Amino acid sequence: MAKMNLLQAINNALITVMEQDERVMVFGEDVGHFGGVFRATSNLQQKFGKGRCFNTPLTEQGIIGFANGLASQGSVPVAEIQFGDYIFPAFDQIINETAKFRYRSGGQFSCGTLTIRTPYGGGIAGGLYHSQSPEAFFAHCPGLKIVVPRNPYQAKGLLLASIRDDNPVLFLEPKRLYRASVSDVPEDDYELPLGKADIVQEGKDITLLGWGAQIEILQKAAEMALEDGVSCEIIDLRSILPWDADTVAESVMKTGRLLINHEAPQTGGFASEIAATIQEKCFLYLESPIARVCGLDTPYPLAHEKEYMPDQYKTYEAIKRTLKY
Repeated sequence: MAKMNLLQAINNALITVMEQDERVMVFGEDVGHFGGVFRATSNLQQKFGKGRCFNTPLTEQGIIGFANGLASQGSVPVAEIQFGDYIFPAFDQIINETAKFRYRSGGQFSCGTLTIRTPYGGGIAGGLYHSQSPEAFFAHCPGLKIVVPRNPYQAKGLLLASIRDDNPVLFLEPKRLYRASVSDVPEDDYELPLGKADIVQEGKDITLLGWGAQIEILQKAAEMALEDGVSCEIIDLRSILPWDADTVAESVMKTGRLLINHEAPQTGGFASEIAATIQEKCFLYLESPIARVCGLDTPYPLAHEKEYMPDQYKTYEAIKRTLKY
């Protein structure tokens, strides 16, 4: 074991897989000698050469188009989009090519070896163009997997599993945790399962569900609720697509209540899909309406970031409302 922050765990995972498989290559804006804007790819170019870790022009559509071609011809590309907010110029390539190449070719070609890494979310005073959470846009598209780690241990195991998975994966990294989250991480190779939720804390009164940096928010809210005698079960979804409806439903049938927390705006957010599915599976077990604590339906603000964030206080108030329904 070694103490690592989230950035170091991602860097370690990339080194691990690049040492094992010479088909793996990392590319994106400033990822080479500079090591990326957050330094997630530090020293990869020095270690593996410019043929396997290199800078691209500032063209997100071009980065993913190039990655699709590499993946379809047998390489294992790990493409970095510098910020999740910048991924939208590549939306056409990801939705219409990456996700559909296997289907439209009848299995003759696939982009299944492609992994797209990108920092996402707020909490760093980045304003409207460096703080968005775009997961729900991509969750609507069959053919992709979407993975979000909550800490360094999860990040390494999930990233290794994503790169080796036979499907294209969008790997969303909560940027506010890059240096803030530190934990023990095995230096050896290991994988964590994609599409399987993780029960972070067991409880009996209400299920709190989230992913990424919001798990820490749920833990803080659960501590506040515990002082009122409320026992919270906390689940980290880890994968948005596919998502582990069975684990969530089993928890809700035990607690009778569900609160979903995500940083993206509420309208059309992935919490809506979860709520609809769990209502269908658990209707007769629910003691109160399913609660959502989400970002606001506004562009991500700079001066009012704290007001925007679905923090532990908003979550705690929603827990109280749900218990008193």
